[in-house]
Amino acid sequence: MHVCLAIPGQVVRWLRRDPPFCEAEVDFLGVRRVCNLSCVPEAQASDYVIVHAGVAISLVDAAAAEQTLQELRSLETHENWGEAHE
Repeated sequence: MHVCLAIPGQVVRWLRRDPPFCEAEVDFLGVRRVCNLSCVPEAQASDYVIVHAGVAISLVDAAAAEQTLQELRSLETHENWGEAHE
């Protein structure tokens, strides 16, 4: 079974605002990646966005983003988590 996820990340800084090639640096639990923000050109630095396959597809409020990130962090503490779900 394959699962695709969209996860929240926090916009660190805009790199390029020219549609359709809008790009920003986005932080995911300390890992920073360049993502396409063409679907959310209104995003500002420090906003949270939902990213799927390198593309920010929507804005998300900070409380919801933090809750999701906390749940993702908790997965790191479960030993053999992947084996239990195969």
